[in-house]
Amino acid sequence: MFGIAQATVTRKASKQQTLSTEESEKIVGMAKLVGQAQTILEQSGDPELTKDFDAPKWLAKWIEEPVPALGGKRPADYMDTIEGQEMVSRLLSMMQTGAYA
Repeated sequence: MFGIAQATVTRKASKQQTLSTEESEKIVGMAKLVGQAQTILEQSGDPELTKDFDAPKWLAKWIEEPVPALGGKRPADYMDTIEGQEMVSRLLSMMQTGAYA
């Protein structure tokens, strides 16, 4: 999804090297979406019913599935740019408010 080879991440981590700015932006963007999904759950969900809900796991699955609001494309198709990440974030916000069902 990010266009970053697993071998690159593993190699850089083992050598304690940093990712490039572009690689870092992609990872940070996904982390923000995970945080957003968790916040939505906390704000909108019944704590008793959602206590075992795994927001990162749900997001990882959702992001790979076609979404009608994106013309049948997957949110993952937009994660390679900051603008695309922002669009996916807005879509999550719309889902919370019911602006998009």
